Amino acid sequence: MTAHEPAFLRTTRDSYDAIAVGYADLTRDELAAKPLERALLTAFAETAAAGGSGLPVAEVGCGTGRVTAYLHRLGLGLDVFGIDLSPGMLAVARREHPELRFDEGSMLGLGLPDASLGGLLAWYSTIHVPDDELPGVFAEFRRVLAPGGHVQLGFQVGEEPLRLTEALGHEVSLVFHRRQPERMAGLLRDAGLEVRSVVWRERETQGPYPERAPQGFILARRPPTG
Repeated sequence: MTAHEPAFLRTTRDSYDAIAVGYADLTRDELAAKPLERALLTAFAETAAAGGSGLPVAEVGCGTGRVTAYLHRLGLGLDVFGIDLSPGMLAVARREHPELRFDEGSMLGLGLPDASLGGLLAWYSTIHVPDDELPGVFAEFRRVLAPGGHVQLGFQVGEEPLRLTEALGHEVSLVFHRRQPERMAGLLRDAGLEVRSVVWRERETQGPYPERAPQGFILARRPPTG
């Protein structure tokens, strides 16, 4: 951890480093059981492709790369790459998807040029960002998006965070922040992004991937002239 790095970045990184292999095994086929999520991801990719900018699309908080790979497999011609905080997760992503690019980085400062992305996906990655850091994160998303570029969020809905000290047989220190869709939409608007779609669904209690909370999804864009 550097002198200026928030503590939550270190604990999140260390935790996902510890569980990377087990997490990949657990979630590898998860999208196959979630048709709504597949539809939303496909709609995001098609929207990014229709923008015609030719700029790359980044999944920020890509983990083991399974969703980045899903976007790539859609065959829409998108230049898709992943960014993640955890070297352990990135090692798995590079091993399982060697045809794709995966970079280490933090959404607090993506290290990308202004207006360099045609789309940005944050699929259950802002859930580990504390409330007071979210405005800066969304401002960073807007900065790296080209005018007209879209951002798609996936997150857990609720009021109280979930804290885990053990996962997949390892000690961890993870906080899962649950948030209301209207609040997330308001923060995106405050960052200068236009909210295009808000989707909410109840938690899934049956099947191979039972959930503890409802799920929320928001599509927003940087204004085409801003």
